[in-house]
Amino acid sequence: MQNQTTPITTADGIPLKVSLQRAERKNKIRSFLFVVPTLCFILFAFLIPIFDMLILSIHAPEVVDLLPKTVKALESWDETTGIPNEAAFAALAEELKLLRKDRTLGQVTLRLNYEKTGMRSLLNKTARKISRLKAGPFKDKMIAMDNNWGNRETWVIIKRMGKRFTSTHYLAAFDLKYNLNGTIVSQPQVQQIHKQMWLRTLWVSLAVTALCLLLGYPVSYLLSTLPVRISNLLLICVLLPFWTSLLVRLTSWIVLLQKQGVLNDIFVWLGFVADEQRVRMVYNMTGTLVAMTHILLPFMILPLYSVMKTISPYYVKAARSLGANPFRAFRQIYLPLTIPGIGAGGLLVFILGIGYYITPALVGGASGQLIGNFIALHMSKTLNWGLAAAMGTILLGGVLVIYWLYNRIVGIENMKLG
Repeated sequence: MQNQTTPITTADGIPLKVSLQRAERKNKIRSFLFVVPTLCFILFAFLIPIFDMLILSIHAPEVVDLLPKTVKALESWDETTGIPNEAAFAALAEELKLLRKDRTLGQVTLRLNYEKTGMRSLLNKTARKISRLKAGPFKDKMIAMDNNWGNRETWVIIKRMGKRFTSTHYLAAFDLKYNLNGTIVSQPQVQQIHKQMWLRTLWVSLAVTALCLLLGYPVSYLLSTLPVRISNLLLICVLLPFWTSLLVRLTSWIVLLQKQGVLNDIFVWLGFVADEQRVRMVYNMTGTLVAMTHILLPFMILPLYSVMKTISPYYVKAARSLGANPFRAFRQIYLPLTIPGIGAGGLLVFILGIGYYITPALVGGASGQLIGNFIALHMSKTLNWGLAAAMGTILLGGVLVIYWLYNRIVGIENMKLG
């Protein structure tokens, strides 16, 4: 009789358990190597740019790197006791001369100008004049050059920006700032624009989501109830926009909606409006809503259709046979069964709409711009990349919060995309 304590081995004498572990390890390594390209793509295309955006939103090293002596001299200065002493003026004068000679003054002036308009011209003008001075004292001479050097706010801004990391970008994204006492206050009313853009973006995304649901629900129901041959043909019509260039679709809407466009011509021909009172439907909020709804509508139809296709028509028929009227049968039987599709489509449309850029830029005009357009503005025109990164980070955080709330309320496992 064979000893029961003898381990089972393979043909080459290796214990079976060890052999199985080696085989599993090889399979895991092989599987990991198979997904390495995908992981590298995610790392370099998503994770690293997001991390870089997070750092850029709080990293502002220009002042501390290029004006180190001035920042050092301002460390002991009490912001509530007037302007700094001669040592701070002398340090700034010396560094302005050096930066102008090295042609790096623009980096500092641009950063400080983001905090207060006029700082760029002040520093450039002072650097030009101070290069002609042989020696100090610099305090009285700089104040004589420009009275702003005798203003405590100018030095408070330089001292406050003399830190490598700052939260001013996030404050500016909501039209907030630090005052002279270090308290967070609102920007002047004439300079408040970002807060309005956030509210407008939220409103437009919700409105587009509601319009897509209103238009997409009956279309999805029709597709799910028609014979397969006809529904497949109509489904191709739904998918057709995916095969058409976005610019072509937007150009078509411009042709349709402009004052001399097709729709206005039809309205005039039917007598709805006079020729001199044509309706403006593009380069405003109307154009943004119409174009975004058209482009995002398939993202609502497809999840709804995939869910409705699985709902048996006998459920509603059973409710009708038990005495429910059509509306009650729809409200209590059919509608709850389509909630996963509504949730999936609504989440897709809202998240895509909240970050839209090209459509509002082309058909939105001044009143139809969204927060994505302002992020692009700060990236390409004002060159305030820190503010653009902060706004992008807030947008990303908002999307994650929306996803988290959806998961807590509805449950992400109840979302069906197909």
